[in-house]
Amino acid sequence: MARPEKATAVAELVEDFKSADATVVTEYRGLTVTAIKELRRSLGSETKYKVAKNTLIKIAAKEAGVDVDDSLLAGPTAIAFVKGDSVTAAKSLKNFQKENPLLVIKGGIFEGKKVTTAEIMKLADLESREVLLAKLAGAMKASMAKAARAFDALRIKREAEAGAPAVAEAPVEAAPVAEAAAPSAEENA
Repeated sequence: MARPEKATAVAELVEDFKSADATVVTEYRGLTVTAIKELRRSLGSETKYKVAKNTLIKIAAKEAGVDVDDSLLAGPTAIAFVKGDSVTAAKSLKNFQKENPLLVIKGGIFEGKKVTTAEIMKLADLESREVLLAKLAGAMKASMAKAARAFDALRIKREAEAGAPAVAEAPVEAAPVAEAAAPSAEENA
């Protein structure tokens, strides 16, 4: 690779490191080009999967202010730069690895912290962000409804202890006599 090409590659990697929410370092030794294309498709549009030389990755990570262990950069390396939902990307990598055991997930960086392969696998076992938010909203709604029922029961109990009726009925007024005695228009005809 000529020097200008290397500078361009490093600049692209620096931008990818800076814009990514998470990165996953993999070894792709033995995977075919077709398999790598399939992996890129499975990762979706929010994740870039790039094959790069280890020295260029080291330089780019340093320029981006990202600390990547040298132990992760041994052998043929490709990095998944994840924007958005890291759980979905981790699931895609895990599922692809099940079908293609030649893909080795080495580790990565999640929210600025180094993560191991085991931690990435745990992340892959989580439900998606949307499902977790829906469950949280459901739990909060149920808790609020339970609290409302408890407050209502407390109000009814206090009213019963005070001797006041829980629900007071309004008195029914009798119809005026004048309206009942007045003849209708049909009776006059």
